[in-house]
Amino acid sequence: MKEPKKIGMLTPSSNTALEPICSRMLHDVPGVTCHYSRFEVTKISLEQDSLSQFNMEPMLRAAELLAHAEVDVIAWNGTSGGWIGFDVDRKLCEAITERTGIPATTSMLSQIRAFKEHDIKSVHLVTPYIPEINKLIAKQYKEQCGIETVNISGLDITHNRSFSLVSQERIEDQIKEVTVSPADALSVVCTNFPAVSKVEYYEEKYNIPMYDTINVLMWECLKMVDIDPTILKGWGKVFSKGTVNN
Repeated sequence: MKEPKKIGMLTPSSNTALEPICSRMLHDVPGVTCHYSRFEVTKISLEQDSLSQFNMEPMLRAAELLAHAEVDVIAWNGTSGGWIGFDVDRKLCEAITERTGIPATTSMLSQIRAFKEHDIKSVHLVTPYIPEINKLIAKQYKEQCGIETVNISGLDITHNRSFSLVSQERIEDQIKEVTVSPADALSVVCTNFPAVSKVEYYEEKYNIPMYDTINVLMWECLKMVDIDPTILKGWGKVFSKGTVNN
């Protein structure tokens, strides 16, 4: 019997959204399973106690535990690279691979790769975060990728556990707010934010593809384990392009 491809996810300890969502995404995909390892994250802000949660060593220890399961890829299913720096995410991936021998990626790196592959030049940004973090994300999009951020909506929340409790009605209010102007895509940043659960509804109603930091990560992880991402149905237009990594 052929063993399934195994995707390993590094998960913030207070996140209650990404694991059930990722498991639902793969429910009808044969030959792929998802596995999780947690490390401490409870607060999202620019204060030092929050930033220190993303020091590399705890993340590497969590990655080592995933390596015990002989996963085929290790993904940081979190968005700290959006404000700490995409280069920090790249260094984390290098360190994970050096420590475990397993290829690695992150939600933010997956998102900008999806933007590039689908020729996205402008986005609206929706998050539950504080304005200062949203501005840093938009700055990175511009400086690192040439992506223009047209409109931004955040909720000014710092307690990570609270992100998953935001209602779909409130999320839709945010999407309605930003989509008054044209843009190539909707960028939803936060893997403890349940927007992607209604991705097809939002894409159809507001006529814009949604690049959520959960669905883009799954898109890239499937490619990294040589599974055509178009196999995944019902989770957004990002899965319409059927290429895999070489």
